[in-house]
Amino acid sequence: MRNQSTSHILMIRPVRFGFNEQTAGSNTFQDPVFGRETQDKAQHYALQEFEDMVTNLRKLGVDVITIDDTEDPYTPDSIFPNNWVSFHYNGTAITYPMQAENRRLERREDILNQLEEKFYINRKMDLTHFEKEGKFLEGTGSMVLDRKVKIAYACISPRTHPDVLKEFASLMNYEIISFNAMANGKEIYHTNVVMCIGDIFAVICLEAITDLDQRLMVRNSLEQSGKQIIDITLDQMNHFAGNMLEIRNQKDDRLLIMSTAAYNSLTQKQIDMLEDFCRIHHFDLSMIEGNGGGSARCMMAEIHLPVK
Repeated sequence: MRNQSTSHILMIRPVRFGFNEQTAGSNTFQDPVFGRETQDKAQHYALQEFEDMVTNLRKLGVDVITIDDTEDPYTPDSIFPNNWVSFHYNGTAITYPMQAENRRLERREDILNQLEEKFYINRKMDLTHFEKEGKFLEGTGSMVLDRKVKIAYACISPRTHPDVLKEFASLMNYEIISFNAMANGKEIYHTNVVMCIGDIFAVICLEAITDLDQRLMVRNSLEQSGKQIIDITLDQMNHFAGNMLEIRNQKDDRLLIMSTAAYNSLTQKQIDMLEDFCRIHHFDLSMIEGNGGGSARCMMAEIHLPVK
């Protein structure tokens, strides 16, 4: 039986973190106010937030593998590795086509080589050729995977193209549940700000799915796969309450990781429901969220590979 969550996490230590102008057009979660911060200030505080999160995850018993970003080439969003790579139980590593040209530079073979010292990677799948056609799929940002039943949920956007979804589904034997989701008058750039799937629960902003038939389809799929739904509002989603991730520690305890902004947006009832499933831990990620338009989930690439 496949677990939804893992205790092995890849995180990339930022070196030149900052507001990425190349992604701001499709990511309404990036805050232009933060974008006016100097590069040095953004990097300084983002690194503090990163180190605090890594230190505390390790104290909780999570196996966090950290790899430093490089000074050159310039990759301001490298702190979000889950967009360019995903790792699967059958030993597959997949690299994905990215919309922003400077985000394509985040893909590093040396990272995969380093992981192979500890994990088995017996198949590498490269979907990056779709970039030549202007078609993108940004990993587990574009898709929220229910790994237990092999369903990939995906909201269609400039960064999530149906053709690449179809290719992923064919190669990995997944069912695709695709839909449209809106916020602030625009298509939502990544599905993982809309929803999070745990072992036996799903956090989702159903309100963002404006087509009622699609909303019902997504709800039914989640319920039929045994998930208890915790519905969040658009305002909570805008505070990154959808961008959380269930992981495990070495004792196999379930942990739910989110930002402090996300946690503070939740109602007590929602917190109580979530704590029935996991222990909640949250971290101040305000500089990373403001400049990067992504939060705790985006910072963690789960490693579901077999351990050597």
